[in-house]
Amino acid sequence: MGHALCICSRGTVTIDHKRYLFIHKLGEGGFSFVDLVEGLHDGQFYALKRILCHEQQDREEAQREADMHRLFHHPNILRLVAYCLRERGTKHEAWLLLPFFKKGTLWNEIEKLKDKGNFLTEEQIIRLLLGICRGLEAIHSKGYAHRDLKPTNILLGDEGQPVLMDLGSMNQACIHVEGSRQALALQDWAAQRCTISYRAPELFSVQSHCVIDERTDVWSLGCVLYAMMFGEGPYDMVFQKGDSVALAVQNQLSIPQSPRHSSALRQLLTSMMTVDPQQRPHIPLLLSQLEVLQTPARDEHTTHI
Repeated sequence: MGHALCICSRGTVTIDHKRYLFIHKLGEGGFSFVDLVEGLHDGQFYALKRILCHEQQDREEAQREADMHRLFHHPNILRLVAYCLRERGTKHEAWLLLPFFKKGTLWNEIEKLKDKGNFLTEEQIIRLLLGICRGLEAIHSKGYAHRDLKPTNILLGDEGQPVLMDLGSMNQACIHVEGSRQALALQDWAAQRCTISYRAPELFSVQSHCVIDERTDVWSLGCVLYAMMFGEGPYDMVFQKGDSVALAVQNQLSIPQSPRHSSALRQLLTSMMTVDPQQRPHIPLLLSQLEVLQTPARDEHTTHI
């Protein structure tokens, strides 16, 4: 863990004895900010995520997010370059230094194509799905689940490879719920940490005696696949219109017909979007099905509407 951090001069910071120059703000969320910085020691760009920590629990959660990153050395999971905690009076800021991806997120790509009247081709979708599944397989194999998979949490590398980010909602893959109090606590946690339009049905109304497992990620993956196929998540409009997502996800998803997609890809999506989690496939099965579907890449990059 990096302990050394100081503001050396206006516009530069030092983390682990290396200086970084502030370039500009990339974005911000509820209690976090992301800045683009340049390493003065190597000329490389990085994303500096700053999390405002108001209390001890916030510091522990930020530390846990850093620890989750350190668990993995995988091409489809975002690596952590450095981590440190900065005191600001009675409060703290947790700083995570991460690689910068100039292509942005999968959602950026989906929207860019949609603005031009285009969609990802089936070949591109399958290639992306394979990478996402390999990242999830690595997470699940260590006994964890991502819990907040969505297109804005998937970065695209220089070669278009997907990289899973935002590991702050990761927790134990298999949760044995024993009693109404634990069920309600898990339900409240999911309401805060799992994006509503990508949240699995079993997390909206957690049963008093049940097992929640890593297949919540498979549901979210199905929503990501739908977004790649049709340019928006299956429940994005439900949420935007103010209708009940919790109610909508209890019914089997109706998939629009499109000549762009094979019946095999549609069947794959249907299996991911199975409402009953016990009937939903695990990632290794999806990987084997995707490897069968994978075809040689074509020169065509987008399909016109």
